[in-house]
Amino acid sequence: MPAMRVLALSYFALPILLALSLATPQTATADDSSNVAERKDPGDASGSLSPKQRLDNLFTSLKRQRDPDQASLIADQINAELSDSGSATVNLLMQWADKAILDKRNAAAMDYLDQVISLRPNYAEGWNRRATLNFAIGDYRKSMEDINQVLRIEPRHFGAIAGMAALLMERGNDALALKTWERFLEIYPANRAAQEEVSKLSEKIAGSRT
Repeated sequence: MPAMRVLALSYFALPILLALSLATPQTATADDSSNVAERKDPGDASGSLSPKQRLDNLFTSLKRQRDPDQASLIADQINAELSDSGSATVNLLMQWADKAILDKRNAAAMDYLDQVISLRPNYAEGWNRRATLNFAIGDYRKSMEDINQVLRIEPRHFGAIAGMAALLMERGNDALALKTWERFLEIYPANRAAQEEVSKLSEKIAGSRT
């Protein structure tokens, strides 16, 4: 597994764990971690677009795409855009947090993520990564608080929405979890796993009413 692309917790495992596939772009080294730079590929026509415009275009494509494999590729691009903070220092802290999570050094990972949020409070992925970690250690209240921060910054963050659904299901709130998965599908309609969750929850809720 490449060091710069860390798969954290699968948000469709049962019991569903919070998160999405974390795509961290290759960025800072220790020598350049103090520099803040927005990286653009000079051969990429989208380089002339702002990060918000790129995200808007990707989310529009994701909503229109009905092929699950193609949609997954678009989702990966969205994850990469969301993961890039625009700061080499913050990106490096995120890489260290990812490594600490993989090594099960949760206290260290939490410290790195706290620093990320302090440096970039409007960076949605910092909050999302901390929500993932809080879920993993069983602090569901703090995880939900972090998810709410993610969605305040980026309401279309489907990974955070999946995490919210996971928390609601963990708490036994199936009706609200169903609405949350439906919200997920409004953004990412081709996702089969989310479709299956909606189907299972719908059947469960219908069965409880008979």
